[in-house]
Amino acid sequence: MNNVKKKLLVITHSYNSFIKYQIESLSKYFSDIYVLVRYNPIAQIANYFAIDYLTPFKKSTRINLQQVPTNIHIFVTPVYYLPIKIFGNYLAKSHFRAVKRVIDINKIQFDLIHCHFTWSSGFVGMKLKEEFNVPLIITAHGYDIYSLPFKNNKWMRRIQKVLNKADKIITVSKSNIDYIEKLDVKTDVTLIPNGFSPDIFFPIEKDQARRNLNIPLNKYVIVSIGNLIKNKGHKFLVDAINIIKKTSDLDIICFIIGGGILKKKLKKQIKRLGLSDNIFLKDYRPYSEIPIWMNSADLFVLPSIQESFGVVVLESLACGTPVVATRNGGSEEVLTSKELGLLCEVGNSSNLAKYIEQALEKDWDKKRLVKYAEKFSWEKISEDLFYIYQEVLD
Repeated sequence: MNNVKKKLLVITHSYNSFIKYQIESLSKYFSDIYVLVRYNPIAQIANYFAIDYLTPFKKSTRINLQQVPTNIHIFVTPVYYLPIKIFGNYLAKSHFRAVKRVIDINKIQFDLIHCHFTWSSGFVGMKLKEEFNVPLIITAHGYDIYSLPFKNNKWMRRIQKVLNKADKIITVSKSNIDYIEKLDVKTDVTLIPNGFSPDIFFPIEKDQARRNLNIPLNKYVIVSIGNLIKNKGHKFLVDAINIIKKTSDLDIICFIIGGGILKKKLKKQIKRLGLSDNIFLKDYRPYSEIPIWMNSADLFVLPSIQESFGVVVLESLACGTPVVATRNGGSEEVLTSKELGLLCEVGNSSNLAKYIEQALEKDWDKKRLVKYAEKFSWEKISEDLFYIYQEVLD
């Protein structure tokens, strides 16, 4: 790649959290970055009706346009679809047509395509590569590689075809590489973990964080953040808190932050177990507020059934807050030492309760947590990404 800065096209399903900050960390390497963000206008119904399933897909949830560098150009790309099986292939083709329309109308020129998730973004990238003859990089993040290809043979063939058309595959964990190796994929795979923004996630005084959120100063505070869906395993956290309440003198309150289809079910579980004074469900919070929640906590808990990486673990460590996480495939690659956090069994509330108690009673070296997290800053991760870009452009 010569010294003239190139133009990057990014196809993605969201522009928030780790995707947003990864892209913005790359802005210094390109003259222009064009980001085409897929979103489903049908989800906007959740602005007017309490439809828990649609809340995670609203535009305000999926797209964060705050403080975007001037050379990054965001194009919100509406794609109408219903979340049912028959729309799988339709979604990809519809997504491609929407992207192509935006490119044509805005006369977007680009030297490289980077797609986040194999489907439907990866499919779109494959079609664009065929038409424009430019290199294609696909990042396989999570469900699109550990779940989708293994639903049936049709899905496996779709994902294999997309990945084999890429010039380079990036994925975020060793466990994801294991899944890719089960597919008949010839494209070279590189492991580049997700990162975090140290200018957003850093330690602040715990009591001040709690005052800002108006939560008690004299209790143990547990925080868990994630969509309220089955894979996130929140029902096991609720049961674990119930076990601790019955068997321990620890005075605990727990905040579960997020929205999703299981919200009503979790509310019923909390009420049935008599935990309404111990566990509180908080709807999606602004991203800028998340570091305050993490700093308010004595412990962050990630009870997921499966994770490709788990950026929230890094973000918590960067705030100096220790973590208890399940052995979900991704967290054990971050929590490599018991001095960083504790790992428990997946789907085992008793085991989770045991490690929560241990973590709350442990004397943690918070400076060590913060220092460890620093090596995952986007500033450092972006250097590895740019090296991959140079490889495919040369």
